[in-house]
Amino acid sequence: MKIVLSLCFLLFVVTLFAQKKNLYKEKYRPQFHFSPPENWTNDPNGLVYYKGIYHLFFQYNPFGNKWGHMSWGHASSKDLLHWENLPTAIPEAKNFMIFSGSAVADIYNSSGFGNKKEQPLIAMYTAHTATNQSQYLAFSLDKGKNWNQYDHNPVIDLHKKDFRDPSVTWYDKGNCWLLAVSQPVEKMISFYTSANLKEWKWLSNFGPAGDTSGVWECPDLMQVPVIDEEGKSKWVLLLSQNASMQYFVGEFDGKRFVNENPSDKIFRPDYGPDYYAAIAYHETGFGKNPVSIGWVNNWNYANDIPTSPWKGAMSLPRKLSVKKINNEWILLQQPLMSLQSLRASAIYEAENVSVEKKEVLNAHSNQCEIKLTWKPLPNSTSGIMLAAAEGTPVIIGYNASKNKLFIDRTGAGDTAFNATYNELSRYATKLLLNNGLLKLDIYFDKSIIEVFANDGQAAMTMQVFPDTNNNKIALFSDGSKSTFDTVKIWEMKSVW
Repeated sequence: MKIVLSLCFLLFVVTLFAQKKNLYKEKYRPQFHFSPPENWTNDPNGLVYYKGIYHLFFQYNPFGNKWGHMSWGHASSKDLLHWENLPTAIPEAKNFMIFSGSAVADIYNSSGFGNKKEQPLIAMYTAHTATNQSQYLAFSLDKGKNWNQYDHNPVIDLHKKDFRDPSVTWYDKGNCWLLAVSQPVEKMISFYTSANLKEWKWLSNFGPAGDTSGVWECPDLMQVPVIDEEGKSKWVLLLSQNASMQYFVGEFDGKRFVNENPSDKIFRPDYGPDYYAAIAYHETGFGKNPVSIGWVNNWNYANDIPTSPWKGAMSLPRKLSVKKINNEWILLQQPLMSLQSLRASAIYEAENVSVEKKEVLNAHSNQCEIKLTWKPLPNSTSGIMLAAAEGTPVIIGYNASKNKLFIDRTGAGDTAFNATYNELSRYATKLLLNNGLLKLDIYFDKSIIEVFANDGQAAMTMQVFPDTNNNKIALFSDGSKSTFDTVKIWEMKSVW
């Protein structure tokens, strides 16, 4: 009997080892975007940089591959590229789930949670029940590994069903903590101030404004440098609604945020279908530029995407700055330069590539970075096709007559898992050319495509689920012959 039990245990261990060994090798698994080893994830939470380590907390279900049992998952990194998966940081409580929030390093121990040996990390999150959402504190004295709940939680409770996603930052000018928290139904962001993170005073509300088609959530208010203007910065407010995001740019005077962009126009950090709940590291190792990360998924089909044993991933880290273009403040988002360290080899490099209709390149990859530059001709639609080996490809292009950048996955890859997914497949945004030139930086990572246009003036993120061997790449031009000035494609290494 003992021999049988020993053999059963050995078989169990071998099976478990084999399963773990195969993690990050699954079909559709991103290789240079973060995803947890197993189970469901959504919003990034508590992005904090502390003593040379980037901490990524995120909404996480420890028990399954669909939304539920919301807790804070945890991973850390030294470079925002290579991640160490860590145990669940703040698990679901007995009476409530742990919804989204933020984290800060309380280096001067204003909260009093620290001691002579350790400065505290402070997490502020929403405690969610079916009838109430309130704001709680937790603190860690071991660099985010273990967390203790504040004895006098909640620190803010308006006794409302919808009141969530606290975002804390240090406000230098006021020598105090600043909080942005969402009033989702009212489409407002409320601002509070505190000296100790425990006692909060209401300052003002911002909104409704911009896109009010859905509930407002996941705010993040931060100072962002103005590009090419040394020492100057503007305040940027990120927030999410339904399955999209928007941003406002303006000034914060210590009490109120004032939007300086046209009030009748909606500005989005991402114009694709699969970018949500992005927040930023306010303090980084990259100078004064905040670095944002968003959730790559869409609430309309998030639970159904055909991935296992994980569901949900994070975007590439984006360095943020702002620039005034045509009298509008535009948020510029650029992938970190350090991503270049993941380039394995150039699999295609050419100049002055002339294309009429379609040109299949001698390059095959679904794990690559692509750089394109060209001058779209009037009345033409031109660009690139990914997963173009068979069936319908993913199309990334520019319609010159309409000045529109677009991405289209209609019919591409597996679309059967959810009817809404294929309906939400074509996305476009107006983008003016820069002296007639269009520059695209594209990252294709198994099931995630991120597009950055004209040095980050526009971004588009989209999921797609093609067969593994469907990896051809083609250029196209409809309406007239186009010449692509430069085309460079690099295979990208896995961070796992």
